[in-house]
Formats: sequence, C-alpha cells, structure tokens
Amino acid sequence: MDQKIKETKKQKVVRYIFKNQRLFQLINKVKLWPSRSGTLHGVKSLENRGNTMVVTTHCGESFVAWDSKNSRSARWLRNRWCKNPCKKCKIPEWKLTKYSQTVFTDARK
Repeated sequence: MDQKIKETKKQKVVRYIFKNQRLFQLINKVKLWPSRSGTLHGVKSLENRGNTMVVTTHCGESFVAWDSKNSRSARWLRNRWCKNPCKKCKIPEWKLTKYSQTVFTDARK
C-alpha cells in the first residue's frame, strides 16, 4: 500500500523551466537533443563557445549548433514535438517521463 502512495506522489511531480531562455541553458537542464528526423537523443556533453555550442550525443555524433532562443531545436523541446527516443542512445524511461512532466512557463507572470 505504501509503494502505491509513493509511486503516485512521484508521478505528480511537476518541474518548471522558464520558457524564454537560451538553447544552451535548456539543453543543459534537459540533456536531450531533438533531431530533424523527430527522434530524441541523449546529450553526453555540451560545450559553450559564445554564440555556438558543441553538442555530443550518446550515439557518438558531435555537431555545432547556434545558441538561440528561437531555434528549431529550442522550439521542438519546448513544444515536445519529438516523442520517440533514439535506440542507440538508450535514454532511460525515467528521463523521458521527467521530460514529459516538465512545464515550460513564461517568466513574466
């Protein structure tokens, strides 16, 4: 009985992240990267280089991305348009549920 109560409490935890922040800060908190094909990749390391950043995924892919609030990847993360995880990255289920329960709020309330 106590396990069921603990599980329901864990499921109802809501995390808030500010909506209008730089892509570097967003990816640094979420540790997920949306690819153009619509899959979520786990971020292994993230290096800030001023206006750009170097993203390395658990697949072994490494690429340079612009650090912007309005970029495609920032919008896709905030709106949760990518749902299916990468099979090579092996993203754990707890990370996907944590990401799905996260609420992106406006900072000007």
